[in-house]
Amino acid sequence: MSGRIKDPVAFIRAETRLRPVPLVPEISLHVADEAVPIWHRTEEELGELGLPPPFWAFAWAGGQALARHVLDHPELVAGGRVLDFASGSGLVGIAAMKAGALEVDCADIDPFALSAIALNGDANGVALTPVGEDLIGRDAGWDTVLAGDISYERELAERVHGWLSALARRGARVLIGDPGRTYLPKETLERIAEYRVPMTRELEDMEIKHTSVWRPRAPA
Repeated sequence: MSGRIKDPVAFIRAETRLRPVPLVPEISLHVADEAVPIWHRTEEELGELGLPPPFWAFAWAGGQALARHVLDHPELVAGGRVLDFASGSGLVGIAAMKAGALEVDCADIDPFALSAIALNGDANGVALTPVGEDLIGRDAGWDTVLAGDISYERELAERVHGWLSALARRGARVLIGDPGRTYLPKETLERIAEYRVPMTRELEDMEIKHTSVWRPRAPA
């Protein structure tokens, strides 16, 4: 990046409001009212155009469904080491900690997300470990790997799902939250739950987004 915000936490506090997550009201996040204004202000602060959207500033449908599923089924993470991949706001990682995970790595390559993850963790009384590296292809021995909304770009989806399948084959529990993104490889996955997630039309194409939780199919 050509610029750097001196105090990203102060920027996040100024540009967002702490609000309960619609499908997961037990958790509150610092979220923006609108996508485009905060996107533009991020570019202005960094002095750089063409930055990726501020995914950390919203509770996306896949993450909401995955967080709801984890809280309702704490046995999926209780006592284990968890990775929340492409964490964004940290929503899914927060749910995992509240459900009894031993520790949670929240991975995101957006520096703003790392600050948002720490801020949102503090707001919900849990300690998360923000990780700013690209972890695709790596295996730190996580017991459970959670990934929400990762299938919106073809190349990224292929890389991520290949890696998640490999983690599942070695014994990790892998869960994916997805509201019907284009590049979700359904033929390699098994749907285990469905949710109706309240969303705004600015972020999604409908106000109630039918969203599923998936896991990799077991080898034949």
